[in-house]
Amino acid sequence: MVELERLIPQTKEKLAKYFDHTILDCMATEADIRRHCQEAVDYGFYAACVQPRWVSLCADILHGTDVKVVSVAGFPYGTNLPKVKAFEAEAVIMDGADEVDMVADFASVLAGDADTLRRDFEAVLKVCHSMRPQVPLKVIIESAALNDEQIRFVSRLAQQAGVDFLKTSTGFHKAGGACLDDVRLMIESAPNCQVKASGGIKTTAQALAFIEAGASRIGASASVEMIEQFNP
Repeated sequence: MVELERLIPQTKEKLAKYFDHTILDCMATEADIRRHCQEAVDYGFYAACVQPRWVSLCADILHGTDVKVVSVAGFPYGTNLPKVKAFEAEAVIMDGADEVDMVADFASVLAGDADTLRRDFEAVLKVCHSMRPQVPLKVIIESAALNDEQIRFVSRLAQQAGVDFLKTSTGFHKAGGACLDDVRLMIESAPNCQVKASGGIKTTAQALAFIEAGASRIGASASVEMIEQFNP
């Protein structure tokens, strides 16, 4: 078993590096995005995660810093055609995104349609991994809306396709967000993929619990509050 000390960050600076500081509200303004990017720099977050509309601005603001830019494809419903998701991924990468979070086709997950889902993943993965350096692809599976077998199915298929990360949630689904048991099941089902826990994570205790469960990244809009709460 991995020692707990290695899993749990011991300083605010180390904890901050787990966070994709996220603002995906469609009502966010340029002032909100600028403030968000400044927070990402001030707190040393791993990345700022924004809607495609704002990628170019974020890339300009964050140029020369250690903070990466993350954006989305097929967000938040996953119903776009694979070629549309691939176009979205290419567009945000060309605008300066360092990573892409795409939403899986949920109808295919629910139906157990491996062929359609594989095409969904591979269309976007082809774009991301053709870049030099390669752009990591995270696949959002909306785990709170799935049963265990469905989580296993989509996780294994994503790993077979070569996806870099599995991500729990968009944060927009009525079923809810990240769950510790779902994260553990995703890791068990796709050990070659990293896992991003996202959706409904509001407290430091929650973030630490997901890190202890094996999450490599935390997606949250309350990142600043969680770092401020951290008292190692």
